[in-house]
Amino acid sequence: MNKSFSIAGKVAVITGAGGVIGGNIAKHFIAQGAKVVAIDIRRKQLDACIGELTANGGEAIGFVGNVLDVESLKKAAAQIVEKWGRIDILLNIAGGNTPDGTLAPDADFFDMPVAEWEKVTTLNMNGTVYPSMVFGKVMAQQKSGSIINVSSMAAYSAITRVPGYSAAKSAVANFTQWLATEMALKYGDRIRVNAIAPGFFIGDQNRAVLINPDGSLTERSIKVLAKTPMKRFGDITELDSAVQFLCSDAASFITGALLPIDGGFSAFSGV
Repeated sequence: MNKSFSIAGKVAVITGAGGVIGGNIAKHFIAQGAKVVAIDIRRKQLDACIGELTANGGEAIGFVGNVLDVESLKKAAAQIVEKWGRIDILLNIAGGNTPDGTLAPDADFFDMPVAEWEKVTTLNMNGTVYPSMVFGKVMAQQKSGSIINVSSMAAYSAITRVPGYSAAKSAVANFTQWLATEMALKYGDRIRVNAIAPGFFIGDQNRAVLINPDGSLTERSIKVLAKTPMKRFGDITELDSAVQFLCSDAASFITGALLPIDGGFSAFSGV
């Protein structure tokens, strides 16, 4: 019997839903018939996201929430369960780097502000762990669910200039394996935890280091494309179906996996 790729009717919590990646996946999930819970720390972006999700009759609710505030996450979880009775999917999309967390080409790592290191590592690592603790507990109680984390190409090999982001995303990959094991052993085979490792997509956070003001490629972009066999950046929509697959019954025997969506970047030595 063929497994179903459908996520229709599933209740999906998406952190960072006001951002480019989270918002795009949220729209895809709505189009596939899922019920979306959008969480973002920014009220304006969250309201815009909910407006788009419900414009054509999609079922979506939003919470202004901080993924580093466990108590606020617990309140959201309780309200979600009260409204829809369960939580089927958690997408830990919230994260990213900061301008001061990116070393300039001529900057010295030893002069990097410790506060920036802590900000970036805390957001990306704890911002994945805490929602997993809160919403994952609901999954443990109902003995079913799917958690998707976001790692990075930095989990495969070193990427210059982003030390805190690299360290945290590598930790996310390891945490994904740990939590996948924990959930399966203690709560059964219907709770799965996986991660995606996006390659290079041009978004708000990295545009300045990949694209010059005149629209030409930066030196960093040229290096990225030289190591990408497909010789292009990814389109943000190319994450959608991969995430849906990992959340669906079609991936029922996949847990603890790190799926690169990168045009071959992680496979290519450059030679």
